[in-house]
Amino acid sequence: MRDLATPWALDLGASPLAPSAVRFRVWAPRATTVGVRLVGRDRPLVPLTPSDGGYFEGVVADAPPGSRYRYVLDGRVERPDPASRFQPEGVHGPSEVIDPIGFRWSDESWHGLPLDRMIIYELHVGTFTPAGTYEAIIPRLGYLGGELGVTAIELMPVAQFPGARNWGYDGVYPFAPQASYGGPPGLKRLIDACHAGGLAVIVDVVYNHLGPEGNYLADYGPYFTDRYRTSWGQAINYDGPDSDEVRHYIVSNALYWITEYHVDGLRLDAIHGIYDVGARHILAEIADAVHAEADRLGRIVHVVAESDLNDVRVIAPRAEGGYALDGQWNDDFHHALHTVLTGEHTGYYRDFGRFDQLATAIRDGFVYSGQRSPYRRRRHGSPSRNRPPSRFVVYAQNHDHVGNRARGERLSALVPHTALKVAAATVLLGPNIPLLFMGEEYAETTPFLYFVDHGNPVLVEAVRKGRTAEFASFGWQGEIPDPQSPRTFERSRLARDGPLAPAQAAMLAWHRKLIALRTSIQALGAASATTHTVWAWESERVLVIHRRGADGSEALLILGFAPTPATVKIHEPAGTWHRRLDANEAPFGGPGPAARSPSTLDITPEGAEVALPGYPALVFLSGRS
Repeated sequence: MRDLATPWALDLGASPLAPSAVRFRVWAPRATTVGVRLVGRDRPLVPLTPSDGGYFEGVVADAPPGSRYRYVLDGRVERPDPASRFQPEGVHGPSEVIDPIGFRWSDESWHGLPLDRMIIYELHVGTFTPAGTYEAIIPRLGYLGGELGVTAIELMPVAQFPGARNWGYDGVYPFAPQASYGGPPGLKRLIDACHAGGLAVIVDVVYNHLGPEGNYLADYGPYFTDRYRTSWGQAINYDGPDSDEVRHYIVSNALYWITEYHVDGLRLDAIHGIYDVGARHILAEIADAVHAEADRLGRIVHVVAESDLNDVRVIAPRAEGGYALDGQWNDDFHHALHTVLTGEHTGYYRDFGRFDQLATAIRDGFVYSGQRSPYRRRRHGSPSRNRPPSRFVVYAQNHDHVGNRARGERLSALVPHTALKVAAATVLLGPNIPLLFMGEEYAETTPFLYFVDHGNPVLVEAVRKGRTAEFASFGWQGEIPDPQSPRTFERSRLARDGPLAPAQAAMLAWHRKLIALRTSIQALGAASATTHTVWAWESERVLVIHRRGADGSEALLILGFAPTPATVKIHEPAGTWHRRLDANEAPFGGPGPAARSPSTLDITPEGAEVALPGYPALVFLSGRS
């Protein structure tokens, strides 16, 4: 346990010392000797001194920031630094010395955002702008935070991956921001600009595996284990022999992002691929370390997991045997919403499609909380009903559920705009933490495809075959775009390069209005307790949601998921309700006043009959609010 009064500093890799010397430290128990070779310098190999635990370390004079280097293992094998802060020539090239305190931050007054105030916008750096760089995002921050109103951006993984095109989940240098995106300076400028504009930054990190190309960690030590296997390759060694040092490497990475890059949250990718049977799970160790360092820094930093386990231990407090993460993604919500809107029931959607499941996801969190899953052919999940809704991140779209379709179709290609508006209201006005996928707010029509830029032809072919096999259970027909083709990558760029089409402008106006309501009316924000009631009309495909805020405000949402008109009789909550928002209004692409719902809704014990159009999305506020 480290002394929290002492500022944390990375003790791995290249650490500059005054005036131009560098301290190198690397864990390499599989090597007998380790030396440092400065690239492009006519200097002899500098040997490092072995120390306890399989580490090698030493100081090299005259290696200022910008110097490039490799480690030499046993006098013959040259490898980049496992803790490299920058790989300017890619995954096979030398590492570069970076001064961790050389950047001049201007965010001293920024302390982060509570999770319940986050409206998250997930983006892929390479396809969000034509330039595909960190700094190219900066001019669009005013749009994101000001015009649209989101409060946090979530970057898909930025750790150095092979080539220039990748989703980021093939990263092999966890400490090195992708060079083709702009490297360390570009990422720091982006985060500093986000904080200046009041936006939090979440970085997606991958602690379940490393990518296959440029992955040299096994030459250094037992970073991986054959005791487990992930869907993406070798599992990381969190609980076997020598795992203490592997855990230190991963926990150091988490602390690195929040200290050297000032990020406000980590999204842990696919924790169901993290295997640890030790007494203290690595997820708990990461969460504890991050929260302790955030407290020392006087900041709010969140750790949020992606998990398909439906295991409440992820977010349960330590006193209840949980890992005490701040939140987790809820795929059950997405699957329930997606199947109701699209009618798809193949692949992992097989478990979903009943209308009551959507009501369950909104009311309770997990749909599968211990019952049998037909897709998994076993019981699945644990009850989440008593967990705060604000611990769950929900979405109608994200990179996975768009990009892992055979042709990367967005929801805008699958359902009409009227249905998109209902989906947006369900996500943005619910009690959970909402997430939008880039372009969703204006119904972007370009696909988001899976793309890679591997240098190994055998690996490229393996990726192609793997994608084809992955889609078999969905029954999707037609040609699958080649992941290796630059064209696949270019097709995935956002197409917004001028004025929006009228329908897209209306969709953007709808999202802006929903976000404005969420942030101004407490009853429509994230809930720290279960303060909402959900009623479902199965045959009419209508949900009524009553939400209550701690300040006494109340809201009634009427959401319809069928294209045909319907009439429902609402018996509660009693009172007079005033219409605040209607998706049929003209600014949102609707027909206008003639098709609007009543301006007031009087609910008595006898009930109030409400005639609804196809795909209604209505917000009423209580006369007491």
